[in-house]
This record gives sequence, C-alpha cells and structure tokens, in this order.
Amino acid sequence: MKRRNAAGDRRRRKMFTFLWTAVLATGVIILMYYEMSAVLYILATLGVTALLVIVAVSNLHDEKDLTGTTRSDDSAAIGSGISPALGKTK
Repeated sequence: MKRRNAAGDRRRRKMFTFLWTAVLATGVIILMYYEMSAVLYILATLGVTALLVIVAVSNLHDEKDLTGTTRSDDSAAIGSGISPALGKTK
C-alpha cells in the first residue's frame, strides 16, 4: 500500500510541475504577444536573482560524505604532480 501512495505522490508532483510550466509559458507568451518586454526583463532578473540566492544558500561543498568520514584535500597534490593520498595510481 505504501508503494501505491508513493506512486500517486510522484504523479501528483509531476502533474503540478507540468501545470506550473504551462502557466508560466502561457504568461511569457502573452507578455511577448503584447510586447511587454520591460515586464519580461524584470521577471527574468528576479528569476536569475532567486536562482543565485538558492545556490548561495545551499550547501554545495560538504566536507563529510555519506559515510560520515571527512575527505582530504588533494588539490595541492594534483597541481604538483604528486599522487593523491586516497586514489590509486598506475
């Protein structure tokens, strides 16, 4: 029964995503038809700003991997040609 609910949830989320995409595409087409480029410019600027804020707030470089151990930084070894500490080289 849990699998059926998960599939229904995925279907609902997918439908919600398609609905939002259709609404936004229709809005952009209407703004282009009525030549409201200033509004499109402002919306595009706000969209890019929101995307940059989301990326800035997210934790893209976590020091711990999924096992909980920390990874060492081998950037200096790679730059100087020394073999990395954790990798196997031939």
